[in-house]
Amino acid sequence: MNKMRYNRHMRFEELNIPEEVMKGIREAGFTECTPVQAATLPDALSGKDVAGQAQTGTGKTAAFLIAVFSRMLLQPGPGRGPSPRALVIAPTRELVAQIHAEAQLLGKYTGFTIVPVFGGMDYQKQREALVKGADMVIGTPGRLIDYLKQNVYSLKKTEFLVIDEADRMFDMGFISDIRFLLRRMSPYDKRQSLLFSATLSYRVMELCYEYMNLQEKVSVTPEQLTVEKIEQELYHVGSDEKPGLLIGILRRENAERVLIFTNMKSTAEKVASVLEANGYNAAAITGDLPQKKRTRILELFKEGSLTILVATDVASRGLHIEGVTHVINYDLPQDSEDYVHRIGRTARAGAEGKAISFACEDYVYALDDIEKYIKQKIPVAPVEDALIAAGIKRAESLRRRRRVSAAPAGPSARRRPGGRPAPSGGGKKVERKHETRGDQRKGGQRREGQERQGQSEQGQKEQKKSRNRRRRRPGGEKTGTPPEQRPQGSPPAES
Repeated sequence: MNKMRYNRHMRFEELNIPEEVMKGIREAGFTECTPVQAATLPDALSGKDVAGQAQTGTGKTAAFLIAVFSRMLLQPGPGRGPSPRALVIAPTRELVAQIHAEAQLLGKYTGFTIVPVFGGMDYQKQREALVKGADMVIGTPGRLIDYLKQNVYSLKKTEFLVIDEADRMFDMGFISDIRFLLRRMSPYDKRQSLLFSATLSYRVMELCYEYMNLQEKVSVTPEQLTVEKIEQELYHVGSDEKPGLLIGILRRENAERVLIFTNMKSTAEKVASVLEANGYNAAAITGDLPQKKRTRILELFKEGSLTILVATDVASRGLHIEGVTHVINYDLPQDSEDYVHRIGRTARAGAEGKAISFACEDYVYALDDIEKYIKQKIPVAPVEDALIAAGIKRAESLRRRRRVSAAPAGPSARRRPGGRPAPSGGGKKVERKHETRGDQRKGGQRREGQERQGQSEQGQKEQKKSRNRRRRRPGGEKTGTPPEQRPQGSPPAES
């Protein structure tokens, strides 16, 4: 069934939600349901499977957490064991961390144990938490499968399943991992399944028909997603002019919190370095960044200490960051859906925002598909000479300064074995010491060579004397060919 009608002014008090969950809802400051919550909660609370399509940032995370917590309280389980009662699968580590934080808030008074499982964090600590038992496990497919294959936990008695950002699972190649997990769960009619996705494409619905039980299809937004409250702007610019245009736009806009997207990791790092070199407080997050460092950067950006965040598409989904005023597509995305997901980082929860895109010769070919997908032309703004910042510092100059600042200042900066720095003012003494030892080693090598050479000469003399002794006759004459046997004119044998 495809449902698009819902009560636009539904309040949480109107729904069958236990008081333990209501306390968490009130503490979170929620009073009235968002459209996706109003459309999905009635069916989810009644135990039906739901496949929901909604724009990011509309409250779908709270929707499935409220539904699952309520059902777990209203339908008590057999007790904690190897199988968690609820499993939530998300495609990225950032999304898992975000869901876990919201689950801790909404489920604060439920008494449930909630365990996040994802790569880049303490492997043994997560393993021990699963061994102790959990009511809800939230994780990425790879780490979930890792522990499942080791029999750290089981899915045979799991009662509730949530798949978030299902379309992203396909994009990132996780669909085989999802099927692996689903085949090891209880049958679809023995559990409740909730699936949420920005788009309910054919392949997503195929997964629903295969592993869900007569799911209710809920569409809160039309198939072609548009963000009407976002002011969009497009600049046709050459690749070499993009850094100057970026600096010029940042000076003009005076933005409070900016999210910049690039298509490649190397580009993200370069853009962040250019911004830092020109006095901006910026950092980059990419797919291979260590998890602790990535988490710290996101925390600084969320709290406002970091003004500009440069990211690849690893951060274009699932990040719920309030107050992003500007999104800049430094590179036009090659996928039309990614354009919507990127600019959706601003104008969250009904707020207004601005999205600025650069169309260079490398990525302009994707513009036509993007405009067809969003069913509108992106307004084109002229690139004026005054807008392109002149005399900006390049990333190379920043790296050079870092190398100079990191280089040893002199002999005193040398380090002893073991990593300890040399004492202050002792550089020359250490240097002479090393030279003396080197001279000693060289001298020893010379002496050893001379001794070997002397031994060799002495050995040659002894061998010569031995040969001479063997060639002498008993009477003292030298051995050799008898005179009568020597040819005429031949000299006598030499000693």
